[in-house]
Amino acid sequence: MVVSIPIKKTIVALASQTLALVFLPGIASAASFRPEEATVGSIESALGSGTSCTSITQAYLNRIQAYDDQGPALNAIISINPNALAIAADLDARYAQSGPVGSLHCVPIILKDNYETFDMPTTAGALALEGYETGQDAFQVARLRESGGLILAKSNLSEFAFSFTTVSSLGGTTLNPYDLARNAGGSSGGTGAAIAANFGVIGMGTDTGGSIRVPSSFNSLVGIRPTIGLSSRDGIIPLALTQDVGGPMTRSVADAAIALEITAGFDPNDSVTDNEKAPVKYTDFLNPNGLQGARIGVVRDLFGLDSNPESIKTTTVINSAIDAIKALGAKVVEVTIPNLAQILEFPSLSNFEFKRDLNTFLAERPVPPSGVTSLGDIIDSGLYLKDFEASYIARNNRMPPELDPEYLKIITERPTLTQTSLLAALEGLDALIYPSVASPPNIFNQPLASGAANRLSPFSGFPAITVPAGFTEDDLPVGLEFLGRAYDEATLIKLAYSFEQGTLFRRPPASTPPLESKAVPEPRTLAALSLFGFIATGLKRKQRQKVGNNC
Repeated sequence: MVVSIPIKKTIVALASQTLALVFLPGIASAASFRPEEATVGSIESALGSGTSCTSITQAYLNRIQAYDDQGPALNAIISINPNALAIAADLDARYAQSGPVGSLHCVPIILKDNYETFDMPTTAGALALEGYETGQDAFQVARLRESGGLILAKSNLSEFAFSFTTVSSLGGTTLNPYDLARNAGGSSGGTGAAIAANFGVIGMGTDTGGSIRVPSSFNSLVGIRPTIGLSSRDGIIPLALTQDVGGPMTRSVADAAIALEITAGFDPNDSVTDNEKAPVKYTDFLNPNGLQGARIGVVRDLFGLDSNPESIKTTTVINSAIDAIKALGAKVVEVTIPNLAQILEFPSLSNFEFKRDLNTFLAERPVPPSGVTSLGDIIDSGLYLKDFEASYIARNNRMPPELDPEYLKIITERPTLTQTSLLAALEGLDALIYPSVASPPNIFNQPLASGAANRLSPFSGFPAITVPAGFTEDDLPVGLEFLGRAYDEATLIKLAYSFEQGTLFRRPPASTPPLESKAVPEPRTLAALSLFGFIATGLKRKQRQKVGNNC
């Protein structure tokens, strides 16, 4: 079931052995730093107390090496940044000279492998895009780097973000660290499993119909699907741009708020972003008493069926979470969403838009090593997950969406109906709540009762955040989703943070415990070699950008 990727181990060894260099001997590693359940704040504290970025980075590389290829072999990571330790050494030098680069200084970040990165391949999990280096960063990735974030690795995904199970021709199948026989969710399941297993602090996923919120729920994480238009999608391999967004997946609401704050903003390369929207400091809304006096609507129609034993497990957890919300001071009422059945009859637009949007993305970039330049080329190459073959062919055979009467009817009617209905349900309320997924993570090759709640946010463009709601009787994670009005992420963060802090349901998976103390790279006097590696990376970036600009 799991595809072996020997090159991944080679890259880990290269990063751990060849690039294990500290830029300045004066910055020593501190053995007291533990990566398990670390946060942006604890990374900042560790740096302030003398821990080097190099040793922090090595600690995460150690965990990836121990648990992604060995141990439980989660298969969450497709590739590791071969320059990770050289970048960490540079961050150490800059910290010593002038303090942190930004609020994410040395914070290790895991990117779903449909985000472009100038220094690593971007593959969408497909063999057809193996080794595909576009020479540029996605908008959100550039924002993360500018804030000092360290792009540590790219994670596996459902190939081209197609499904709620993370399996791809390049990355194989990702396992759920809470139960290795179960689904990590999709399509951002590699990011979900990696962050749950403490391979990084911030993960970035994408969500077209649930692909941030489903794996976040399945891995006891916080996941934010932002308002369409809040964050740029430029540089993300598209599935359906009408519904696509990128957003954070983290172990805490605070870290998700920090990541969202950094990645939100206007981008002239993404026409749905709005330059008139003032930036919001989401961290100002981390109020532990945020549920006091709040009014919350429970949407029972989005719960799983009572006839499904798996859904009953989830409903039991969610009912306990609702009791906790009440105890934390919120007024909870049950609400009905007008026209819900009609809304849920609409299909996702990935069937209509995938071919058009993928072909446009490929046409604007250098040709991949495989030579493919379109979905048709990918099908002809045979370099893809055979389970998706029928879906690829069907999408490739569709007429252009702008000529399709069914598509035109959907994009004309669906947004207005969904938004109007949700606003009616939200009248007098701060947010709606329901299970993020109608049942817990499914055992591989058994059906998943996902439910339909995942559709409301992408169909309306409104934001949603999932937060750990507890565990089932058989210790499987369950997520609670809060949905609010457009561009009202601040309110959702306030409510989710209060719930999180009042319950503290998140716990790490038993399959990836703390490692025994391992030696980290000692400070070397090989600063020149480290500097050379980092300068070479910078030159490589400039050369690739020049190539990209000529295409």
